[in-house]
This record gives sequence, structure tokens and C-alpha cells, in this order.
Amino acid sequence: MKQLIVNADDFGYTRGVNAGIIRGFRDGIVTSATIMANGEAFEDAIECARDNPGLGVGCHLVLVGGKCVAMATKAASLADSEGRLPASLAAFLSKLSVGSIRAGELEAELRAQVRKVIAAGVQPTHFDSHKHTHAHPKVMEAVVRVAEEFGIRRIRKPFEDVKGLLWPAFRGGAWKQRATALIAGVNAPGFQRMADSRGMLTPDHFIGVGATGRLNRKAILDMIGAMREGTTELMCHPGEYDEGLERSATRLKKERETELEGLTDPDVRAAVLGHRMSLINFGDLD
Repeated sequence: MKQLIVNADDFGYTRGVNAGIIRGFRDGIVTSATIMANGEAFEDAIECARDNPGLGVGCHLVLVGGKCVAMATKAASLADSEGRLPASLAAFLSKLSVGSIRAGELEAELRAQVRKVIAAGVQPTHFDSHKHTHAHPKVMEAVVRVAEEFGIRRIRKPFEDVKGLLWPAFRGGAWKQRATALIAGVNAPGFQRMADSRGMLTPDHFIGVGATGRLNRKAILDMIGAMREGTTELMCHPGEYDEGLERSATRLKKERETELEGLTDPDVRAAVLGHRMSLINFGDLD
């Protein structure tokens, strides 16, 4: 049996991203989204979630970029004096590697983000993280502790296999991102052991890193054709290009519209049906 979760990251980043995610859900194959508690369009995302109850909504835990949700004094080793989180993944990992981020303050920030989502009326289906920071063992430990506190049992397994990262269709771009993902893959066995030992559920397979920003119709059709038995999560970043995206620090701007077009292409939905796949969200994972 093949089951497919199509999760749109960055829900709440901008209103245009929110609009694209909802279009992907209503008109395409998006089944799930993860919301950024510190996103500038968080309130708009909450309204979108209320209006679309069939969309599974999890927490996109943010430790890189933007402002912390916890009081700055409760996350002093993570954020700067103005409450800003590390601006890049490299900066965050550098602080983490030298032990300058206190575990308790890391958990405090994660806890504050989850509380904000729940207080807004959304019960998260699962956790994942911006820039896949929870691939790091120290972050994974903090994420699992917070998940246990809130009764969350489902989490993204953020490790794409080598085939997905080196897919010929995606050669020529995003090599830095794919190289980082390949290096992070050394943590995969330990991640799975921790998830299993703590009763966390993950999909069997994870794809989409190598195709980030290039997830067009052909790419999605190729992925569907190669999908293995079990449950697969396809990560995506649909959106409608807007002023918020243009002024933001993200590298994914008009590329989000490319992904949206692919995810809503009629041939893509037909391919899912033709391969006898069930579209589910994380809430259906057991």
C-alpha cells in the first residue's frame, strides 16, 4: 500500500504563501501544512486553517530567522538582545556546536511556539522544523521533550535518500542545500532510534529536499512514478508571489509559484489516482 502526505512548509510566512498553500489544498494534492508561530502572516494562516478544516496543520518549529516567540529573557542564549533568532542555519549550528545554547532555553522557545498555535485554536497534527534543525540530535531531543508535553506523537523524518538528492532532473542547482542534506543524513539512524524509543511516529520515506524550488509538474510526476511502498512525505513550498516574499530573506520567491503550478496540475492528481495512492495527512499516520 502506498500513502502520500504532501506537506506545505512555511504556513504563516506571508499572506501570499498562505494563499498558495490553500490553493494547493483545494485545487491540488496538498494535504498538510506546517505553521510558523513567528511568521508575519500567522493570524491569516490561522484563519485559513479554520476555513479549511480538512487541511492537516502541524507546527513548523523555527530556530533560525525572525524573532523568538518566548520572552527574550527565557531564550537569551538562543536569541540576541532584541529577541532575534540566528539569521542562518550555519550561525545556529555554530552556537549549538560550541554549547552556547542552553537546552532549557531551546525548549522554552519551542514550547512557546506550540502554545501560541494551540492558543489560536489549532491542535497540531505533527512537528517539523524550519531548515530541518531537528535533524541535529540536540534539537531532536528538545523537540521530542516538547512533543511529549503536548501529546504530539508524529514528526517529520527529515532525511531524503541519496537517490532523491542526486536525481538527474535537479542537477545544476541548489547544490549547497543538497550537500547539507547529505551530511545531515549521518544522523538518520540515531534519529530513528530516538523516535522509536520515545513512541514517535514518522512516515517511512521523505522526499522533496533535492527538488526544493524545482518541484514542477514533471518533477512531481517522476517522484510519483518512483514512489515506494509505505507512507511517503513529500515536502513542498507552494505560494503566490507577493510583496512580503519579495522583501523577505527567503531564496524561494517566484519558485513557490512554480511549485504551486505543479501541485495543482490535473495530470498530477490523475497520476496519484493511477498509482493507487491514498492521499493522507499526518493526523492519519498510525
